[in-house]
Amino acid sequence: CQETGKVTPVTLLGLGESKVLQVKTIEKDGYNSVVLGSNTRKKSTKNIGKQYKNIQEFSFDTEIKKGDSIDFAFLADKPDISITATSKGKGFSGVIKRYNFSRGPETHGSTHHREPGSVGMCAKPGRILKGKKLPGQYGNARTTIRTEIIDIDLSTNILAVKGAVPGAIKSIVSISTL
Repeated sequence: CQETGKVTPVTLLGLGESKVLQVKTIEKDGYNSVVLGSNTRKKSTKNIGKQYKNIQEFSFDTEIKKGDSIDFAFLADKPDISITATSKGKGFSGVIKRYNFSRGPETHGSTHHREPGSVGMCAKPGRILKGKKLPGQYGNARTTIRTEIIDIDLSTNILAVKGAVPGAIKSIVSISTL
């Protein structure tokens, strides 16, 4: 609930232990970025790269050193963010579920109930063009949404963003500023 009394649905995003494993610079590597490791494994190994389940490289503007921990403080002055994640997979789906097609007639001898209808063409090129809405894999794709930050709790490293976020519960998301 905000000060005005307006209720906003939010999604809470938590940030586990994230450490900077490597800092890449223009002088050494040709570009600026950091390699982050998050979600430590239960059994640690001597190899630092294998101690983390998720290792990703991000471009980073602020001054940061190897071994530093990352928190949501860099998002404090940014009102809008972009969130990228893999959406929930829903398996092989027909066109009614996948694209909200309408059904065909159920009676009068029709056998066209949940099918997409005519898909081909008579004239050239005489084939089905790419991008035609047909049955197939639904979900399980990289999805990016734009949303705004509602609240940041730096003591517990929890970020509240407006609306829904793609992906299942406890899935890994990537947050970037606009």
